[in-house]
Amino acid sequence: MFGFSLVARRSAADLAGLMKSRVAAAGGKITSGTDLSRKGGPFGAVAGHVDLPPEAVPQLRRAFDEQDEVDCFLGSWGAMQPSFVLVSDMDSTIIGQECIDELADALGLRSVISEITERAMRGELDFEAALTERVAMLKGLPLSELERTFEERITLNPGARTLIRTVRANGHRTLLVSGGFTFFTSRVARLAGFEVHKGNTLLDDGAALTGEVARPILGREAKRVALLEAVEARQVAPENAIALGDGANDLDMIKAAGIGVAYHAKPVVAAEANASIRHTDLTAALYFQRYEYQQFVQD
Repeated sequence: MFGFSLVARRSAADLAGLMKSRVAAAGGKITSGTDLSRKGGPFGAVAGHVDLPPEAVPQLRRAFDEQDEVDCFLGSWGAMQPSFVLVSDMDSTIIGQECIDELADALGLRSVISEITERAMRGELDFEAALTERVAMLKGLPLSELERTFEERITLNPGARTLIRTVRANGHRTLLVSGGFTFFTSRVARLAGFEVHKGNTLLDDGAALTGEVARPILGREAKRVALLEAVEARQVAPENAIALGDGANDLDMIKAAGIGVAYHAKPVVAAEANASIRHTDLTAALYFQRYEYQQFVQD
């Protein structure tokens, strides 16, 4: 028995019909379903139980994403509840930018640094080595450029504040855990409403960056550990957590969570996550937890 949630820019009735036909073609059967968007909202959303051969699940997820333009969770029914812990990446997940690439622009190094960023996020480079190399290129960048970059370039992705405010309003823990920099995580956490933030610290001489990052570097394993420590503190299982990210360094925490969301993710992440958001916005992660639209806490 699996749980499912579908979210798309189409009606809930259309989604229910699509789910029924896709599941039947895969040799399965829907045993229950509900319209999560019946009270309104910009997207249709449905959720329920499905009996399905396990080997059909990855193919069904891909079909919803690639052929139907539907965001989907398909996994453990037990995970489909308001999660006690939400852990999210920052760059290209909660915000629409990669902060280090934006900083590089001030030095005329965007194309060089962004290429390394992209390769690291695809899992082609060691994250720690790639971060160290990129930060070294930022040596001499005035500290004033960090504040200017945040004020002028950094924007929340659609649905970010509603996602975090809704989870917190229900008494659950929210953590922003990033391989990026604390200068930005502190400000983005405040902007989006996270309780806790973690990141890497850029070193400076009081006027400019030194081209170094404080050790130990927060990377792939540290993100997984942050999730596990958070669920332990709440005395719940990892199945009761939701994790969101886009790059290879997010994969371990995504796999550890009951709901692991690949947000506009690199292929290596999308292939192993049990949920995906590419066609709607971050509020889809609320529907994956079986929140109904009228429960959303919005500005």
